[in-house]
Amino acid sequence: MSSRGIRLALLQFRQSKAKRYEQLIQPHLKPMYNYAFRLTGRPHDAEDLVQEVVTKLFPKLEELEQVSQLRPWLARVVYRQFIDNVRKRPAGREIHTSALDDPEHQTTFIETLASNEPDPLGHSDSDQRGDILRQIISELQPDQRTLLLLHDSDGWRQEDIAEILEVPLGTIKSRLHRVRALVRSKFQERLEPFEEQLRDSH
Repeated sequence: MSSRGIRLALLQFRQSKAKRYEQLIQPHLKPMYNYAFRLTGRPHDAEDLVQEVVTKLFPKLEELEQVSQLRPWLARVVYRQFIDNVRKRPAGREIHTSALDDPEHQTTFIETLASNEPDPLGHSDSDQRGDILRQIISELQPDQRTLLLLHDSDGWRQEDIAEILEVPLGTIKSRLHRVRALVRSKFQERLEPFEEQLRDSH
C-alpha cells in the first residue's frame, strides 16, 4: 500500500471511530450535562466539565463499548473530574448552588427546609429561607454537597449514588443522614435571628 493509501486508511479509521463514539455518547450528553450542572451550579462550568470528560474519553472508545451500564459509569467519570477540578481550584472561589433555584428539582427534604418549616408568626419568608439554605449548601464539602443534591434534588437512588461514588450502600445511608442533620442544624441556627427580628417587629 502506498503512503497515500495508508494516510487515507488512517483517516477513514479515525472517521469511523469518531462516528462510533458519537453514536455511543450522544444519548448520554444531556444526562451528563444535567449531572454536571448539579455539581457546578453554573451552565458554563457544566458545559466545560462535560466537554473535558468527553474529550478525555474518546481514546477509550473500546473500553466504553464494553461497559454494560454506561449512564452510572459516565456519571462516575464526571464526578471524578469535578472533584479533580475542585482540588485544583484556587482557595476561596465561590461555589454556586443555582441548581436549587429550579423547583422541578427540589424534593421533600430541601422543600421542607426552604418553604415548609412552620412559622410561629404565620409570615411568608420562603425567599429568606431559600437564601439561607443555598448559603449552607454552598459551604458543604464537595462530596457532601454532591450527595445531598444527587439524592434530595435530583432524586437519584441511594444504590446508584453508591455505584457512582464507589462506596458501600451503608456508607451512603450514614453519610446522607449526617449531612442532612448538619444542614438542618445550621439552617435552624441561622434562621433563629431572622425569626427574632420578625417577632420584634410585631
